[in-house]
Amino acid sequence: MNRIKAVLKDINLSWLANKLGKSYNMADGYMQNKQQPHLEVLNNIAEILDVDIKQLITSIKKRINLTIGQRITKCSNEQR
Repeated sequence: MNRIKAVLKDINLSWLANKLGKSYNMADGYMQNKQQPHLEVLNNIAEILDVDIKQLITSIKKRINLTIGQRITKCSNEQR
C-alpha cells in the first residue's frame, strides 16, 4: 500500500500523470491503491512532489494494524 493520495492533497492528478508520462487512469490507480507503482515510478513521484520517498510508503505498523483489523472483522462475521 502507498500513501500517494495523502501526499498529493490539492495537486491535480492529471498534472502528475503528465509529469510521470503515464495515463490519468494509471496515476489514479496508484493514488487509489488499486495498482502499486514500481520503485522507479515511486521514486519519480517523490521527486516530482519534492518529498522523501518514505512519505509515499505506508508504515509497516499501519499495515499490521490494518491486517489485524481485517482478521478481527472476518472472524466476527464468520461467527454470525
